[in-house]
Amino acid sequence: MQPGAMVHTNGWSGYAGLTAAGYQHQAPTVVGGGSDPAHEVMPPVHLVASLLKRWLIGTHQCGVQHQHRDDYLDEFTFRFNRRRSKARGLLFHRLAQQAVAVGPAPYHAIVKPPAYNGCSMSGH
Repeated sequence: MQPGAMVHTNGWSGYAGLTAAGYQHQAPTVVGGGSDPAHEVMPPVHLVASLLKRWLIGTHQCGVQHQHRDDYLDEFTFRFNRRRSKARGLLFHRLAQQAVAVGPAPYHAIVKPPAYNGCSMSGH
């Protein structure tokens, strides 16, 4: 996400620092305070989160490693953004174009160090 991007979140306090980090934080939609279920208040967010969880469980059989989390999310984003493409046959072509457009990245440059202490995928 690019600095300056507009971000719309729920009322979780962990998002409080978004403005200080350079993002435009739209007034949060507090989900737990009302009678409407969260999936009705912010359906696109819950759709993407449920698709991501289903993809991780189905494709990776819960074998997600923390040091590769960014790569899993990049792949999911790539697939999600092209899910309705009318030219599905071009997916591999575009992927190959992107692969040759950037220089090689050694393994140690694309993974988090082992001391990475990220949170689990469950719950968010």
